[in-house]
Amino acid sequence: MHRRQFLATLGAFGISGLAGAAEYRFPLLAQAAPQNRTPDVIFVPTPNDVVNKMLEMAAVTARDVVYDLGCGDGRIVITAAQKYGARGVGIDIDPERIREANDNAARGKVTDKVKFIQADLFQADISEATVVTLYLLTELNLKLRPKLMHDLTPGTRVVSHAFAMGDWKPERTDSVSGSAVYLWRIPPRKA
Repeated sequence: MHRRQFLATLGAFGISGLAGAAEYRFPLLAQAAPQNRTPDVIFVPTPNDVVNKMLEMAAVTARDVVYDLGCGDGRIVITAAQKYGARGVGIDIDPERIREANDNAARGKVTDKVKFIQADLFQADISEATVVTLYLLTELNLKLRPKLMHDLTPGTRVVSHAFAMGDWKPERTDSVSGSAVYLWRIPPRKA
């Protein structure tokens, strides 16, 4: 039913005040709705030994807020909460992954420390992060890099499983079970 038909139907039932409210609210609801686009990558879980290496390389502590962009089943932020006492936020565009991550957090008894948000990682607010973890593709890392530089505080650690960031040289590179793990720090802002 089109909006005009819906408003006419409300008016026919004598709900003109609600019709006016609906006219006002529809644009707001449309703006708040998550984008319906497919994920940029297929879900492939990060092996647990790689998760541990990523968090170790980032030197995660209980003072950190770990954001996992493209969080999948939530294992990185859940492990950060369980092992280090860190708070965590997982962002994924796929509602099925968000449901799975929330279920895993409940089973892992860390729902007080982690939350999962269905959102587009390129548009999400990540400014609270002190650590960002990634398992995307190189071209997605490159597309995300300007957002990381703009949104994150200097000194924030960025860790990527398997995929680099082009000419942004990592501070440290390691390998676990044949997978590369890269660490960068957001540099100071130029004056």
